[in-house]
Formats: sequence, structure tokens, C-alpha cells
Amino acid sequence: MRRERQRPEQMDHLAGAAVDPSGLMDLLGVAAVLLEADGRIDMWSPQAEELFGYTHGEAVGRFAASLLLHPEHRDAAVTLFAEVMETGRGWAGAFPVRHKDGTTRMVEFRNMRLTDHLGDHYALGLATDRTALRQMERKLALSNRLVTQAPIGLAVLDTDLRYLAVNPALAGMHGRTEADHIGRPFREILAGAAFRDAEAVMRRVLDTGVPVVEQQVVGRTEADPENDHAWAVSIYRLEDHQGRVLGIVTVVVDVTDRYRAAERADRAQRRLRLIADGSARIGTTLEVERTARELADVLVPDLADMVAVDLLDSLLRTGRADPGDGPALLRAVATKTAYATDADRAIVPPGSLTTYHADHPASHCLRTRRPLLITHLDGGDLTRVATDPEAARLLARAGVHTDMAVPLIARDKVLGVMSLARARNPVPFDEDDLTLACELASSAALSIDNAVLHQHIRSAAETLQRSLLPQPPPCRPGLEVAVRYRPAQARSQVGGDWYDVIPLDDDRTALTVGDVMGSGIPAAATMGRLRTATSTLADLDLDPARILTHLDRITHTLDPYIATCVYAVYDPRRALLHVASAGHLPPVLVRAGGPPELLHLPTGTPLGVGGVPFETSAFAVEPGDRLVLYTDGLVETRNDPIDERLEALLRLLSLADRSTEETCDRLLEHLRHPAGHDDVALLIARARPLDTG
Repeated sequence: MRRERQRPEQMDHLAGAAVDPSGLMDLLGVAAVLLEADGRIDMWSPQAEELFGYTHGEAVGRFAASLLLHPEHRDAAVTLFAEVMETGRGWAGAFPVRHKDGTTRMVEFRNMRLTDHLGDHYALGLATDRTALRQMERKLALSNRLVTQAPIGLAVLDTDLRYLAVNPALAGMHGRTEADHIGRPFREILAGAAFRDAEAVMRRVLDTGVPVVEQQVVGRTEADPENDHAWAVSIYRLEDHQGRVLGIVTVVVDVTDRYRAAERADRAQRRLRLIADGSARIGTTLEVERTARELADVLVPDLADMVAVDLLDSLLRTGRADPGDGPALLRAVATKTAYATDADRAIVPPGSLTTYHADHPASHCLRTRRPLLITHLDGGDLTRVATDPEAARLLARAGVHTDMAVPLIARDKVLGVMSLARARNPVPFDEDDLTLACELASSAALSIDNAVLHQHIRSAAETLQRSLLPQPPPCRPGLEVAVRYRPAQARSQVGGDWYDVIPLDDDRTALTVGDVMGSGIPAAATMGRLRTATSTLADLDLDPARILTHLDRITHTLDPYIATCVYAVYDPRRALLHVASAGHLPPVLVRAGGPPELLHLPTGTPLGVGGVPFETSAFAVEPGDRLVLYTDGLVETRNDPIDERLEALLRLLSLADRSTEETCDRLLEHLRHPAGHDDVALLIARARPLDTG
């Protein structure tokens, strides 16, 4: 007889306090069957309906053995059932069960005896499909092996990002035990800005459910607090079968070796780019200071936060690198910092002369001809690299922590020294950085040495050039004369342009402007010889065309030089101008009150070509008229047509001036480019009434 079982009052209480159940039992599909002492089915769970195929109505009240077992298995099952009911010991194992559809399935059972408050016994059977159970066991075993033995770091965190589980590999990466992690928040285990970003990603995965795969995180843990490590972190949200969020799982792979290899490759590429950049940007001119600035521009900020370039003062003054006895006298030629810093005031400014104490890295480089690398600067080292205690204080306040000095050596002579430092960049200089700095310094030193040599040759040529020109032009009857000479700028050598004002008999004056093709001291010397010859020939009182004929023969002996020239003679008594040209640009005649005009002369051939006769042209000149003679450096450029430039010259000459000096200055200001690549000789003569008193 079946008795009605009362539901304990505590059930209502427990129901109110219940928490969300785990979904594991549902995944296993555990069925519950309650049998009375005689083997009849008393209770039948919905999972039992799914597992065995019989509905509640078909199962309850029937004998379990006849319903679920094949005849050949019933005796064994009845014996096991009787033993459990008599002894109270449970039984576990697999047993073949007949499904309603006629198939046989192996079912895993857990059987136990229950006793109610009246002392009556029941048998409770918990059953699940053995195949599903074995699959779950294999998955759990595999998961356990992966978690405990895999070199990959694994962790489970709850929705508050507190650690629920970690495997040994991850604990080793963090430098903490597994027990240290449990219950503690992520940010407490891993501190630092790099991990704050990772924490933000974890919260985003919790919120969105979108996984993050192999995000790189670089930082330091207690496992190796002195060095950066890199990890590829994948983050997935955990949910139960009902979609409730349980937390996240992180999969962490140590990729430090790959990260460092990529860093090395990236540094190598940066070095190659820097060397290529240096080759393209350093030595674009033959100017010492500019070359030094180009070197500093290449190094900052790609290699250093601050750079200073100092050259031996003797090199700049005399062209010879002579450090002399005692501390070497250096001139600062270029400095640069990547950002505004107190260290600016600790660096010797460009143009200043300085000497360094014997322990200074610059002194070391000059003395040994070898670079010096200081990886880590402490207080004592800062005093060593600074010029004085105040500079050391400024460097310390700026955070300078690493330094190196590299000698500038070209053609086996030390030209100076380059100093580099880092402050905001936290990575100290290393041997690779030193090698790169030395390579760039070597290339720059050769460019600097070439620039020094060029400047001294150019200075000598310019000195010679100026010494060969008349200073100032003589005052002549009936003429107001102004002259100008401008040498080519630093990137080019001085040429052979000249002018001359030569007194002749009867108040006449010879005016000439010429240009020897070529540059440097040889061109200047040739110019001097032609000017001297012109002055000598002028004393013979020859026609301008005859003068040019003789100059042509002289120039022909000065092979390989040729020259262009305009030679004019002004006679104030007759108010006549006689002019001849040897391949030169046409002079300009500006009539008083009239527009300027280019004189149409038979151009002739340049001096030194020979075989072509020259012709003299005559022009009437009135008081106030101006004659403008010039060389091609005034009007020719590399980008503009010569016709346009001559038109610009005429426009400027159409403006009224108080004097020929003012006209010279205006023409040079508007026509002469600041970086002009050619010399300019300019002569302007204004006719005045002849003083007959």
C-alpha cells in the first residue's frame, strides 16, 4: 500500500533562499527513479522519460525490472536490488537497459536505499546515458590535463574579475603561487598601466560577449621585475547553458622571444632608415655649421633626446685640426633637443668657445680617438658629463640617464666630438646605438672636413678676387660711378667676375665688366691677368673692338679658360659712348626721363674662342643718362627664362633713384638670390655735365 508522503515544511523556507542552480546536471541529463520495496516504480522524473522513453503514466506503478530490462538481465538486477534494500549499501555501475523503442542502451546507475520517517525503505536510482557520461569524463580529463600541464597560462575570473582558478603556467608567469591568486582581483595581482588596458578589455568582453584573440600585452611581473615581457592574451566570456554570464576565461601565451626578435628587427630597420636618412640629409651643402645642424636633425629624436656638436676652434680658424697643448679649445656649432627641457641651459650654445675638464667624455674622445658609452648615469656621472655643477643639476632635473660621446674623425684627423643623451626616452643607450652613432658621425665628419676645406679655399679665392678689383673706383670727369662685387654663396666657389674703371686721356674713361668661366683660385688668378692686360691695352688708346681682339689672343693662351667681356669708352667732351661686346649680356642704357633699353650690340664670341672679329658701336649720351654693365650672376637663375629676368632688370631700372649707389643696392636686393650660385659684378655710370672750370 502506497502512503502519501508529506512535503517537509523546511522546503518552503529553502525555496525562498535558493540560488541559481548549476547547469551541469542538465548537461548530464541525470534521471531520478524511486522504487518501492517490492520493485514497483513510485516516482518518475522528466529526465527519466527522456532517457528511457516511457512517460510518467506508462512507468509509475509498474515493476521496474519487467519494464526496463531484458529477460536475461532481470535476475541479476533483482539480486542487486535486494542487496541494496537489505544492507543499505549503495551500488554503482553500468547496466544494459531496454528503451521503449526496443533498442538497448548502456546506462550508468547510482542506486541507494532511502528510509522515510515511518521507517519504510525505498530505492532511489540516479541514471544517465553512459556514452554521454564517458564523453563528459573525457572532456573533464582533457581540461584538467590542459589546465595543469599545458605551458599556456589559463585563468577563470568571475564577473568582478576576481580569480577563481589559475593553472601553474600562469602562476609562474605572474611570479605568484596559485593560492595567492584565488579570490583576489586582477589589478591586485598585476599592477601597472599596461595591465590597466588589459583590464579594460576584460570588462568589454564581459559586457559585449565579443572575444578578444591574441592581444599583445607588454609589461613586468614579479617573475622578472627588471625586464619587459610580452604575452598574447585571448579573452572569452563564460556562460551557462541558459545564457547567464559566469565570468571570463583568459588564455595567455608568453611571446617574449618573438616580441624581442621583432624589436630587434624593428631596431635594425630603424637603424637602416636612419643611416639612409643621414646619407640623404647630411652634407647637402659645403657649409660647416649647416652640416653640423643636419647631423643633429637626423639624430634627434630618432636616436637621442639631445645632441651637441663641437668642433676644434683651430679647424674653423685655420683649416687644421690642432688640439694644441692642454685642454682643447672647442667651438659649439650645433645643438638640438627633442623637446623643451632644463637641459637646454646645460648645453654650450652654438658659437660659444669652451674647454672640457679632463674626465669629460668629450676630452676622452679627443684624447683617445675612441667613443665613450655611459649606459646608466648616477649623480657622480652627471658631474662628469656636465661642464659645471650647475649644469649637472640641470641635467639631473631634466632626467638625463644615459650618455655617449663620439669623436668626429675624417682623413685620420679628429675634427671634434658629438655628444648624445637621453632623458624622456627611458631606454638606455646600448652598443647598437653606439655603432649607429659612430657610423653617422664618420659620414658627417667627412662632409664637415670637405666643408672646412672648401670654405678656406673659397675664402682665399675671395680674398684674391677682391684684392684684384679696384677699391674704390676712381672719380672721373663727367661721370658718377658705383660698383658692386658679390661672391657666390657657400655652396659654390668664388668665380672670376671683374669690373674696372680706367682713366684715359682727354677726360675719357674706359668702363669694363667681364666674367671668366670657372671658379676658385685659378679663375680668380685668370681674372687678375685679364684685368691687368685690359688696363695695359687701354693705355694704347685703341678702339674697343681692337682692345677685345688683343684680349682674345691673350685669353687663348690661358687655355682652358674663356671669358665674356663688355668694354666701353665714354668721352664726356663729345658726349659719345663707344662699346664692344665679347659674348657678354647686353648693357642697359637708361636715358634721362626715358625708359631703359638693352643696347643692341654685335654680341661677338667669348674671349679665347678666336677667329671672329669684334665690332664697336657708338651711342650719344646726355647728362643724366645711365649705363649699366653687369655679369650673368645678377640676372641668370636655374629656373627662370633669361628674357623674363632681363625684363625684371629693366623694370627695376625704370624707377627713379637719387644716386647710382642706390640703384646698385636695389638691383642686388631684388635680383640677387640669397643663395646665388654665381658671382656678380655690377657697374653703373651716370653721365654728368663736364666741369669746364
